[in-house]
Amino acid sequence: MGLFSRLFGSNQKEQSSKDIQPEEYKGFLIYQEAQAEGGQFRIAGRITKNIEGEVREHRFIRSDVLASESDANEFMLAKAKMFIDQTKGDIFT
Repeated sequence: MGLFSRLFGSNQKEQSSKDIQPEEYKGFLIYQEAQAEGGQFRIAGRITKNIEGEVREHRFIRSDVLASESDANEFMLAKAKMFIDQTKGDIFT
């Protein structure tokens, strides 16, 4: 059962128990949610924005893994800001 738990989402349960504080950037909220994997951390997170009363969300997981959770979260934040800038804020259209 342990193998299936690791493959199908035990990390999600661990993440949801953490109190993740988003960072605001150009009207978007960026959630840094590095995922533990094999002693390293995969770069992952989500970007949200309230548009006309509806919260829209873009999730992403990169193939990159880093040695520390804080490094993975900082890299995710930089990538999310770059993504917002490159799309000129139109990530939900």
